[in-house]
Amino acid sequence: MVFADRELARRLESAEAANARGCAPPHPEAASLEIAGGCAIFTGAGSPLTQAVGIGLAGPVSRADMACLEAFFRSRGASVVIDLCPLADPGLVEMLSARGYRAVEFNNVLVKRLAGAEMVIAPRARRATAGEADLWAHTVGRGFFEQPDLTTEEMDVGRAIFAMPGALCYLAVSSSPGAAGEPAGGGALAVHGSLAALFADSTLPRFRRQGLHSEVIAARLNEAAALGCDMAMASTEAGSASQRNYERMGFRVVYTKVTMAR
Repeated sequence: MVFADRELARRLESAEAANARGCAPPHPEAASLEIAGGCAIFTGAGSPLTQAVGIGLAGPVSRADMACLEAFFRSRGASVVIDLCPLADPGLVEMLSARGYRAVEFNNVLVKRLAGAEMVIAPRARRATAGEADLWAHTVGRGFFEQPDLTTEEMDVGRAIFAMPGALCYLAVSSSPGAAGEPAGGGALAVHGSLAALFADSTLPRFRRQGLHSEVIAARLNEAAALGCDMAMASTEAGSASQRNYERMGFRVVYTKVTMAR
């Protein structure tokens, strides 16, 4: 049993924040700001990585903190986006409401204890090599954006994750007739202390419902266990196929986060 208290939330959100920071350096205009118990990350005005994470988990957020956070994004031409944990200080919700923020997305945070976990065979998933940054970014990006061609900015999102210090990236290959060995999806793993963060999951639309995502999850869990992690975490869109796959692999939802934007 995992009790979803503020201590656990701080542990999980700290890992999310560390991942966000790690993705910032490759972008030429990247910047980060430590504020209100969390951090704000800028990796481009239109990047899905540009957001604030972990805000309010260390206690009340002042109006001055919020003004500074908003100025950080606006001065760079970006919308203010806050990934809000439900265990953040309650006053933050009231402040965001008063300042005109609205909910634009919900994501579930899931965890799994790894003590005693058995290895699961994942023959179609493997670690991406150092020379496969563009292949991994293109494969994962096509699955995430659900389009055959990617812009430079969209490719840069994947490249930033691949270049993140300590990140381990995985590729899944198809076993379908006529497409055997073709890159079909992927995901990433980052270890923070004894916590394994699984993220950047993606499968190309035509290769879905073939068990590839479950194998990418399994491959990363095998690695996490080998590295001595005692817990793994992931974040998925609420009610999505990704959530179902994680729950089939033994994860359970501990809380739901809401993305707030102004």
